[in-house]
Amino acid sequence: MMKNFIVILLVLFLSISCKKEVVKQPAKLIEKDKMIDIMYDLSLLEAMRYQKPLSLDSIDNDPTKFILKKYKVDSLQFAQNNMYYASDYDSYKDMFDVVNKRIAVNQRAADSLAKIDEKKAAKANKNKPKEIKEVSKDSVQKRIPKVNIDSIKMAKRKHRRDL
Repeated sequence: MMKNFIVILLVLFLSISCKKEVVKQPAKLIEKDKMIDIMYDLSLLEAMRYQKPLSLDSIDNDPTKFILKKYKVDSLQFAQNNMYYASDYDSYKDMFDVVNKRIAVNQRAADSLAKIDEKKAAKANKNKPKEIKEVSKDSVQKRIPKVNIDSIKMAKRKHRRDL
């Protein structure tokens, strides 16, 4: 009987302690929607950093500072809030799902704009005159007669005599 009581007490203690917050709520809590916006912007900037590193030259070397300044959040506040939200796995995963959906929507929009630009470029190229052809180096060399240096000297002498 005493063993059952200890087991029940232990299970009850563990269940209560599991519900306790592992990470305390920060003093300056960033709203969940604002945190999602920050995570979204950071994701975009990280993607840009790896796709086109030179495009971030105007933002200094650390795009994170730029984003935090945009949302008026300091790095410590962001780190504390990130840790707080990450401590609840399901909620944090949901936040990243929102970020991924937003990225997917913008990706589809960007792809459709790129297709429209390609169609416009194809239409513009269709209307260009077809007389302009790409010329290879070999075809140019075949058209230009090979000139001998001796023949140039002889032509100069002949020209001087004629004057």
